Amino acid sequence: MNSEAAGPSQDQAPDSEDITASITELQNVLLGTESIEKFVHELAVQAAGLVADSLSCGICMRRSGQPATVACSDDLATQVNDLQYSLQEGPCLTALEDGCLVRIEDLAAETRWPRFTVQAARAGIGSCLSLPLIARDETVGALNLYSPASRAFGAAQTRRAERFAENAAGALALGLRLASYAALTDQLRASLASRAAIDQAVGIIMAQQQCTQDAAFGALRAASQNRNVKLRDVATEVVASVAGEHPHPPPFEGS
Repeated sequence: MNSEAAGPSQDQAPDSEDITASITELQNVLLGTESIEKFVHELAVQAAGLVADSLSCGICMRRSGQPATVACSDDLATQVNDLQYSLQEGPCLTALEDGCLVRIEDLAAETRWPRFTVQAARAGIGSCLSLPLIARDETVGALNLYSPASRAFGAAQTRRAERFAENAAGALALGLRLASYAALTDQLRASLASRAAIDQAVGIIMAQQQCTQDAAFGALRAASQNRNVKLRDVATEVVASVAGEHPHPPPFEGS
């Protein structure tokens, strides 16, 4: 067996340990942060540092049907990602669209995306690697690695990138789901706060006017319509005029 054939087995274990440690750290970041933006930024920084030396990393996703950069390890990655969006060509877009790995070993010799390669080379890029981020058979984004050197992504570097992308895709999908749940929780809290204000205001009107609950709510709604003010805001004013403070919503489980 020659030395080239033996190479993968020799570097596979250390790479696996590095990637496992990185994913563990990313999970800790995901659990410890309230911002999906911060988590994705950490994802880009870790990818740039793990795969090879002197890399830049940009992560893109689709927003409203259009590709957009959601995090970058540095300004260069932002510049090269944006270049592809403006030209509507490049490895990042191909990986995102086709769900496949795309590698440019030497931008000076690449012919697939002539406008992109010329301008990216001028920016100081020698080679790049774009990988789809696939979770549950769906491409949720693309991980894009840029190097100032040509042929920076050999077999070992590509394996590291693939392993990182595979694990990062699941973490990213989970992060997006948690962010969605957080937004829903905020909506529920706002709904509870509105309901609490309205219920308290209705009770005050019932006591003041000696009327039924339906009549009190009708008076509150009429005031809202006549003044063109939201029902919750009118209710808050009613409660504050009597209690001297804004109404407090009931506690929300999981707060």
